[in-house]
Formats: sequence, C-alpha cells, structure tokens
Amino acid sequence: MSTVLLLLRALRAARPRAWPRPASARGLRTAAPRRAFAKELFLGTLRKEEVFPYPEISNEELAEISEFVGPVEKFFNEQVDSKKIDQDAKIPPETLQGLKDLGLFGMQIPEEYGGLGLSNTMYARLGEITSLDGSIAVTLAAHQAIGLKGILIAGTEEQKAKYLPRLASGEHIAAFCLTEPGSGSDAASIQTRATLSEDGKHFLLNGSKVWISNGGLASIFTVFARTELVDKDGQVKDKITAFIVERDFGGVTHGKPEDKLGIRGSNTCEVHFENTKVPIENVIGEVGGGFKVAMNILNSGRFSMGSASAGMIKKLIELTSEYACTRKQFNKKLSQFGLIQEKFCLMAVKAYVMESMAYLTAGMMDRPGFPDCSVEAAMVKGTNEILRLYIALTGMQHAGKILTEKIKAIKKGNMGVALGEFLTRLQDTLGRKVDLGLIGDRGVVHPSLQESAKKLEENIYYFGSTVRGLLSRFGKTIVEEQLVLKRVADVVINLYAMTAAISRASRSISIGLRNHDHES
Repeated sequence: MSTVLLLLRALRAARPRAWPRPASARGLRTAAPRRAFAKELFLGTLRKEEVFPYPEISNEELAEISEFVGPVEKFFNEQVDSKKIDQDAKIPPETLQGLKDLGLFGMQIPEEYGGLGLSNTMYARLGEITSLDGSIAVTLAAHQAIGLKGILIAGTEEQKAKYLPRLASGEHIAAFCLTEPGSGSDAASIQTRATLSEDGKHFLLNGSKVWISNGGLASIFTVFARTELVDKDGQVKDKITAFIVERDFGGVTHGKPEDKLGIRGSNTCEVHFENTKVPIENVIGEVGGGFKVAMNILNSGRFSMGSASAGMIKKLIELTSEYACTRKQFNKKLSQFGLIQEKFCLMAVKAYVMESMAYLTAGMMDRPGFPDCSVEAAMVKGTNEILRLYIALTGMQHAGKILTEKIKAIKKGNMGVALGEFLTRLQDTLGRKVDLGLIGDRGVVHPSLQESAKKLEENIYYFGSTVRGLLSRFGKTIVEEQLVLKRVADVVINLYAMTAAISRASRSISIGLRNHDHES
C-alpha cells in the first residue's frame, strides 16, 4: 500500500464525525439527474445555478490535497529527469515505481479497491503537477482516465474486485484499445471481431489496434470488438462490445514503440489479438453495448486535460519570466519592454481562463446527482476538429429535440406554446432587453463585473437565436456543414470560457481573495 494512501486514510479517520463526506468519499449517487449547462446554451438559456457561485472545495478536502501536493511536487522536482526520459524514449523503472509508491496509478479508484478515491477536483489539481512531464502525464492518463475507466463506470462488482486493486497499485497497467488501421474518428467502423464459442462460455478475439498508449506496458486492456447479436425480431446484427482482456489470456502481442515527436517516453504501439480467449464474464456492460461504454469513457476522461494544460502553461510562464527578468538588451531587462509585458499579459489571461474552465467543470462533475458534463469536458480538453464537431452537433441535437417538441405541440393546437413562440419572435424583432438573472436584484455576479455579465447574457441569448436559425435553414443536413459547425463550436467554447472566468472572478472579489483585483 502506498505511503500517500496510508496518509490519506489517517487524515480521513481523524476527521470529526460531524464533517460531511467529501466528493472523493461519496457513495452511490442517488440525487436526481442534473440539467446540462453547456447544452442549454444552444437554446439561449443560462442555468446560473449550475455555475454560480464558482465551486469551492471543503476544508477537509483542502487539507487532503495539501498533503498530496507536497510529496508529488518534490518527486517531480527531484526524481523526474524529463530530458533523459525524452532522449531515451522510456520512463525509467525507478521513476515508474516512484509513481506507484505515491499512489498515482489509482487516483480516482475508490479506497475500498486500494485507490486514493480522489474527487474530480482533487484529481485535476494533481494533474497540474503530473503534466510537468508529458510522457508521465500520458502514461497515467492512458491508464486511469481511459484504460481502466470502463471497469470503474460500467463494470460489475466482481470485475471491480478482481481488477481494480492491482490496477490501483500499479502492479497492472491498463490500456484502452479502440483505434484501428481503418478506424480512427469513426469509432463505429472498427473491424476487430469477437466470436462466441459454441458452449457460450467465452469469446475468441481477433484483430489489431493502433496508436495504443501503454500498449507495450499494459497487462490489462479494455478492448472494443464487433460481436453478432440477435435482435428482438430474430435478425442477426453486428454490434460493438467492450471486453476486459488480460495479456495472460494468450494471443496478445504488440509491435515496436512508435518514435514520436515529443512525449517520446510514453509507450505507444500496435496491439494484436489472435484467437485470444476472453471469458464471457469479462464483457463490460452488455453484449452489444460497447459503443455507449466507449463514449462514456471518453466523455468522462477528457476533463482532466484542462487542468493539465493549465499546469503546463503556468510552468512555461514561470520559465519565460525567469529568462525575461535576467536577459538584457539595450541596457534594459526584457521584462521592462512593453511588447514583452503584453505577451505575459496574454499568457496569464489564457492560463487563468483555462484553469477556470477546468475547475468549473471538475466542480460540476463532483456535485450530487448525475451531471451531464460531456460537452464541457470536450471543451476543456483543448479541442481539435473532431471534438469541435462533437461539441456543435451534440448541442444542436439537444436544441433540435427541444424545438421539435415545441413544433409538435403547436401543430397539436397548444396555444400556450404557440403564443410564447410568437411573443419571443416579436420581442426579438422590436429589440429585446436580455435578462438571464446574472445582474440586478436577483443577480449572482459581483456589481463590479456587471458590464461583463451583461455582455455574457446578451451573447448567450443571441447564440440561441442563431442556433434556431441554423436548424431552420439546414435541418438534418447541418451535419454536413462542417465550417458552420466549427464556428458554432468556437462561439460556445468562448461563452463557456466567459462564464467560468466571470464566475471565478466574482467569487474571488466577493470573499476578498488576495490579488482579486488582478482577476477583474
């Protein structure tokens, strides 16, 4: 058992009984599902109760994370040689062992399975530190953010008890096997196949996966493969199923590590399965339900990239400022030149916004209930073209469903809905005064930020109007309008960034946080 885990248990045992259990120690969530904040933006709606006030962690969680941060920072500062890791294209065994001893392979695995049981917020905070070495960050993320996440969120109690303890300790390392030579962003087109044996006790797995992080290190794989499934009409269909595959099952091999440009110390390779015998009890979820499992894993695992990126940005600012304050030109330090100061200003703003988005998302995910933060998590990952399409299409699908229900209600003669739609369009034509509840008598934003809050309200409302117009114009063919969808995604990402920054700054000003004037 890691020394950090022993320390954590001692801290939690020492708490007064009156203290509430933190998010990290919560049991099964039983509260009602929560409305999605980002998806509602596509309707021009601001659910302020989801994002105001800015999330805070409890005193006991603050004490816990403070105990973690010190040892982890010390380890990375003194024991991690990032230059050597990148040159050798390998994380040294003693460094990997140090990560295991710190409990970093089981950060979000519950305590009952030997993990640290950290909340999303605490996990994000440690992610700022582990991201200081890219190869280590990728290795840890591939292991727990996606590699073992399927067992954690969709596994049976038997699967969790069997696999999670050794995954938490780092004795076993996990990998996520979805991408194939002919299947990348189009995950539904995978060709790896699992065939059920005649006695129905196991599947024979055959196929290849590419670009698998930890592929050469892992002993446990979450693998997605096509399986035959008989539907209720008696027809045989191909459906994707998720499996827990052990290297010890046999027939599992891997190729040589890819020689990458950057993060060279992380292991990335092809993984091949040839007649690998997988017991029926190693199916994750239901047979044929693998695509949903894959999407849930990816949606829940993305958010940590935001705090990792913020951690890297802050480290770069630190290194750059050291240079700017010592390097001289024309008898002046670089830090004294206005254009250099402007660059530092822009870097600080971007770091602040990224950090604000990351911890707002983590805080929302930690709340009771079942928060749908899939779009928010995609935003904070550091979005590429595919995720931009995901953000835009997911939000527009949500808006389209609501608008379609209104149209059906109007066609059925619901005069209340029809009158509401008529008045909305009339007010828009005449010039609407937008009030989404951020300012005024029932406002939640500090008075000094009213101007910014007002602009945010107006932008959200008119974004909803724009989405309505696009859906009316393109209908279902909107999925083909990639340039339009990119613009939609860019707008909603900026709206979420504005929301996070205003919420955080408002909280800082309200409680008198040190240097809060820099935030406004």
